[in-house]
Amino acid sequence: MPLALWALTISAFAVGTTEFVIVGLIPTIAADLGVSLPSAGLLVSVYALGVTIGAPVLTALAGRVPRKTLLLALLTLFIAGNAFAAFAPGYNSLLAARFLTGLAHGVFFAIASTIATNLVDRAKESSAIALVFLGLTVALVTGVPLGTWIGQIFGWQSVFLGVVLLGVIGLFASAALVPSNLRQGSAPCLRAQARVLTAPRLLLVYLITAIGYGGNFIAFTYLAPMLTDVTELGPGAVSLVILLYGASVAVGNILGGKLADRVGAVPALTLIFSGLAVVLLGLGLVLTSPVATIVVIAVWGGFAFANVPPLQVYTVRIARDVAPDAIDVASGLNIGAFNLGIALGAWFGGVTVEGIGLAATPFLGAAVVAFGVLLTRLSGRLDRTASPVPAE
Repeated sequence: MPLALWALTISAFAVGTTEFVIVGLIPTIAADLGVSLPSAGLLVSVYALGVTIGAPVLTALAGRVPRKTLLLALLTLFIAGNAFAAFAPGYNSLLAARFLTGLAHGVFFAIASTIATNLVDRAKESSAIALVFLGLTVALVTGVPLGTWIGQIFGWQSVFLGVVLLGVIGLFASAALVPSNLRQGSAPCLRAQARVLTAPRLLLVYLITAIGYGGNFIAFTYLAPMLTDVTELGPGAVSLVILLYGASVAVGNILGGKLADRVGAVPALTLIFSGLAVVLLGLGLVLTSPVATIVVIAVWGGFAFANVPPLQVYTVRIARDVAPDAIDVASGLNIGAFNLGIALGAWFGGVTVEGIGLAATPFLGAAVVAFGVLLTRLSGRLDRTASPVPAE
């Protein structure tokens, strides 16, 4: 694989870390800024909203910009957003910094995937994209728990400064290694995206994505305060538990893709969402027992992110039938649906914490994910009725 791909992987690691590390820092930020846990949880929501808005809109508006130029501009915006976060004088400034950084996130992964395919032969395109997204997976496994530990010891601002350093490394590596003569693909226009949004079958899949994936974030957003306030683990133990969660995510992501290849998207999603609902319910029941909680979390991460590959595959399969001229747009909008789910899940989790308490978030998350199971089965039935997309 070309060295330029590793430059993209480093950048993806930085971007993935800044998105998810906030989950482990919520108690620290809330205490330092003098805000409630739900208010600190909004830092997850506004970032995800930035991704949701930035991915389709900015990708379309920047369609004529040379790929390398756009990549470097996005990394610069990413660095600026994290620097702003590190030196934010207050809560509102930190919210603005998170939204700004989220705008860069969505477009980065869309552009990085395109660049990756341009750097290798067609036969190696999937491997090239997988290498870029390896940075995101490694961020969940190592960057998030390490960032949580650093934030607890040296302050949350130090985490954003560390991400700035990673972003600078990615920026210089990309400037030096990514070639300037990349192929310029056709830009997805806003009109094409609007056509995709009028297809009922795709809208149902986006709803499944937002609900099934977002339901998990009702509880995951408040994982750290749950572990400290309900399970009564120490800060050091919380970092180790988040590391365990990340390792489970890496395994689940791989197994989710293999399961979808073997049995089909709808059966795979039915199994994964059902398992996730059961795990969340189990978490709520054992949350006061440290050992049982750690065991459940070791399984939770796998189910929580195993749905990503089959949801993307299912979106592409349906788009091939209902919007064959806008498959990339449909896939990109599903990424937006993931992040809309994160935003709404984190917000709803905050409402739950404020109104009922931390211990209620796993139960409500389980209920929302269970609704996602029903929507998945409905979509599979529509597949069989209209017979454009194989459900099995």
